[in-house]
Order: sequence, then structure tokens, then C-alpha cells
Amino acid sequence: MAMTDPLGDMLTRIRNGVARRKSSVSTPASKLRARVLDVLEAEGYIRGYTEVAYDNGRSELSIELKYHEGGPVIREIARVSKPGRRVYVSVKSIPQVANGLGITILSTPKGVLADHSAREQNVGGEVLCSIF
Repeated sequence: MAMTDPLGDMLTRIRNGVARRKSSVSTPASKLRARVLDVLEAEGYIRGYTEVAYDNGRSELSIELKYHEGGPVIREIARVSKPGRRVYVSVKSIPQVANGLGITILSTPKGVLADHSAREQNVGGEVLCSIF
């Protein structure tokens, strides 16, 4: 059966890995997932990720989760725009997460960006997820 929401699947794997205190989780690779992980790494929510290629042409992303003083850095991670209901925002209406303590990740014409970067570059787009 085909997966209808690959990004939502990756976020769920991260959420489950953090709940079980795993050091790393893996997910099938795609360009969108890698760009979202780039933003999470730049913002300090994960340690990093590596792409593992297999002989059959498929590849996976191995995500290293981050913990601080015994607790997970990611407290909440939620998918906003879903396949059944896409959520688009202008630059003026980009939502803030936890009064600016968290981030919103957007897919914009200038690439996948965190909310503050999208405001700086004056672009809106599709709200992919929110992290706190």
C-alpha cells in the first residue's frame, strides 16, 4: 500500500523515537524530508542526519536525535498541512509557535525555511509542520 503522507510518517517516527529515548531513527529518503531535516539541524532540534544507500537503489535517512540534560530537545512536533487539507499562509500571517520559542517550517518558493527565515526573505508558502 502506498504511503499518502511521507512527511507525516517521518515526523511520527521522530516523535516515537523521542518518546522511547532512542539515539537515532531511520526513515526512507526523499528531497523534501532531507530539506526539513536540514532546517531541524540548523535550528538545533536534531544532532544531524546521514543518508544510507542500499544496493537495490533505495536509500534511508538516519536521524540522530538530540537530548539536553536528560530530556529531549523536541517536546512537540506536529504536521500542520496534511494531504486532505493544505494550509497556505502569507508572510504576514505565518504562525508563531509557543510565543516564538518554537518554529514553524514552511515550503516556500525559496525552499524549505523556518518561520523567521521566511519573514526575513518576505515569502509565504505551505505550512509543513510546527516544532517546540
